[in-house]
Amino acid sequence: MRIAIGSDHAGFAMKEALAPFLQELGHEVLDQGTHSTAPVDYPDYAEAVGQAVLRSQAERGILICGSGVGASVAANKLHGIRAGLCHDTYSAHQGVEHDDINVLVLGSRVIGVELAKDLVRAYLAAVFSGVERHRRRLGKILALENGQHSVAGAPVILKSTS
Repeated sequence: MRIAIGSDHAGFAMKEALAPFLQELGHEVLDQGTHSTAPVDYPDYAEAVGQAVLRSQAERGILICGSGVGASVAANKLHGIRAGLCHDTYSAHQGVEHDDINVLVLGSRVIGVELAKDLVRAYLAAVFSGVERHRRRLGKILALENGQHSVAGAPVILKSTS
């Protein structure tokens, strides 16, 4: 599988540890940066990883920042990206099986490299179940992305908070 991986400066060391690990597992790695610990902005790398997935340059993505929160928020702004912030193996595989996440987000200041490797293994081994209830829920997520979702028949108008 081809995996796009990216991080900001806070996630750089973890990215550098995970890239060869992915290769050891037999995956091809598409490194989207950053390439040092010089301060950078995580939305740039969230976009780079997300775009690689959306353009089918990679089948899945892995994104790392200090907490994982900012990178997750940024990646989820890209239409078609379902980024899941995971710090336990259950969430890493269940996120794919139930929610069809295509980007795993990790917080390098929250977890260590060995746990990150376990999460990556769980994420990459998982397959979307395709069960009807999960497909239905993904359809509702797509509707939210398109601003068309309604709750109990009442239209919900999605507005930016900024």
